[in-house]
Amino acid sequence: MVSADSLAVGLLILILSVVYLLLRSRNRPQPRYAVLDGSNILYWRNEEPDLSAVQQVVQEIQARGWSPVIWFDANAGYLIKGRYMGAYPFSVALGVPVRQVYVAPKGTPADPLILDAATTLSAIVVTNDRYRDWIGQYPIVGEYGRFIRGSYRDGRLELVEPVAQMAA
Repeated sequence: MVSADSLAVGLLILILSVVYLLLRSRNRPQPRYAVLDGSNILYWRNEEPDLSAVQQVVQEIQARGWSPVIWFDANAGYLIKGRYMGAYPFSVALGVPVRQVYVAPKGTPADPLILDAATTLSAIVVTNDRYRDWIGQYPIVGEYGRFIRGSYRDGRLELVEPVAQMAA
């Protein structure tokens, strides 16, 4: 038989445990995500498909404390290797877990998938694309600070933030 005192102590321990777990999870920093338009970034260096440009952007994004989520159009593998590449070969080439790499299905543009991911994750988007065709469906396209642009100058990667998409 359980005494009232034992029950009260057990209930108190349960309440304190729940409070501890809630406070602990509240103090834990939430991951910050950056959705990378991999197919756009491929062309940043010398305007020819170059996966090392995407790799360098991934490294820079990680150095800034963001977790990258990389999207490619279905034809990206053909541009790089002359054949289809799925998420796994891209993840190996970029040095990131496969769960962070996505390839749009054939015939589906990656743009809405990128914008969906950015909306869902409350993420920034790294691209030079202005997504003008998508402004009606995705209000984030016009949000100040949501987009980071990039380029190479004198062989060095430069990321410019924040960017208002509708400007310029």
